Amino acid sequence: MNTVAELIRGKRLRLGMTQKELADAVGMPKNGDRTIREWERSESIPSEVELEKILSFPENIPFPNDDNADYSMIDLFAGIGGTRLGFYQTGRVKCLFSSEIEKNAIKTYRANFGETPAGDITQVDAAAIPNHDILVGGFPCQAFSLAGLKRGFDDTRGTLFFEIARILKKKKPKAFLLENVKNLVAHDDGKTFKVIYSTLENLGYSVSYKVLRARDFGVPQNRERIYIVGFDPVQVENYKDFHMPEPQKLETCLGNILDQNVDDKYTLSDILWEGHKRRKKEHKLRGNGFGYCLFNEKSEYCSTLSARYYKDGSEILIEQKGKNPRRLTPRECARLQGFPEEFIIPVSDSQAYKEFGNSVAVPVINAIAEQIITILDYKGK
Repeated sequence: MNTVAELIRGKRLRLGMTQKELADAVGMPKNGDRTIREWERSESIPSEVELEKILSFPENIPFPNDDNADYSMIDLFAGIGGTRLGFYQTGRVKCLFSSEIEKNAIKTYRANFGETPAGDITQVDAAAIPNHDILVGGFPCQAFSLAGLKRGFDDTRGTLFFEIARILKKKKPKAFLLENVKNLVAHDDGKTFKVIYSTLENLGYSVSYKVLRARDFGVPQNRERIYIVGFDPVQVENYKDFHMPEPQKLETCLGNILDQNVDDKYTLSDILWEGHKRRKKEHKLRGNGFGYCLFNEKSEYCSTLSARYYKDGSEILIEQKGKNPRRLTPRECARLQGFPEEFIIPVSDSQAYKEFGNSVAVPVINAIAEQIITILDYKGK
C-alpha cells in the first residue's frame, strides 16, 4: 500500500508541479513548499484535511475540445487561454492550434485545455497551421519603427503583429478577433494603429474595432481594452451586419469576488505597507495621484489588474479590519478576469499574478464571440 509520502509525491508528479506550485495551488500558508517537502520525505504527516486538499486537486481537463463544434479557431499569443475560453463558452467553437512562448503560461494552458501550445510563433510555418474559421490573438504591442513612414503589409515586418498578418494572408480564415491595450490607438500619434488597420484591410478584411470596459460586462474591474474584429467579405456575405456588443451595464461589486478568512501570507508586512504610504505621500506632494489604491468589499469595482501585480500589489489592495491591507489571492484575480471557478491554477502565486494580469476579461471575449458566431451562422436567403 502506498504511504502518505508516496501519495503526495505521486500526485504532484502527475500534475507536473513543483512543491512551491502545489503548496500555493492548494492554499497552504507561507513556506508551504517546505512543509510538502517534509511530507514527501516522511519527516512529518499532513492532517486528513491537508491530505484531502492535495489528493482532490483536479487532474481532469475542465475545458476539452468539442470535436462536433460548428466552427474552428486558432489561438495565437495564447497566454493561459482566456480568449479561447470565451469562445469555448459559446459551445460552438473548437480550437485546432495554439501558440505561446512562456513556459508557465503553457503549463496553465495544458492543465485547462489538455493541449500543449506550440512555442515561438515566429518559428512556425503558416502552411503547417490547420485551416480554421476564426483566428484570435492578443499580440504584444511593440514599437513600429517604420510606422507612418510607409504603408501596408511590409510595415509590420519585425513586429509580432506581422506573425498574425502572415498567417491571415496564408490561411485566410473567415474572421478574426485581436485584443490589445486601449492606448494602441494613440501609440506613436496614431501611426501604429493606422499601419495595423491598413494592413488588415490590405489583406482583404472588413475591419471594425471598439474599446470595451470589463466592468460593463459583469466583472468588478475598470479594465479597458481595444478589440479588433475582421471578416473576409468573400466568405462572409453578411459581414456588414456585425456590431460589437453593447455594454451590458451590469451592476458590479468587488465583494462578490472576494474570499473570506484569507491566509495572512497575503497581508502586507509593516515594512511594505509603510513604504506604500510613504511613496503615496511623496507623489501627492509632487502633485500627482500615483501610489497604492485601496478597496473593500463594498467597492463597485477596482483598478485594472496588471502583470506586475506580483511585485507589490499596489494597484489593488484590500482593506482589512485591524490589519494591514492585503493583496488579492490568485483565485480572486481569476474571478476579477471572469474565469470560472473550475479553471485550474497549477503555478506559484507569483506566476499566477503575472498570468492573470496578462490575460483577458473572459466575459467580454464571450460577448464578442457570440456576435461573431451570429454573423457566421447566416445562411443567406
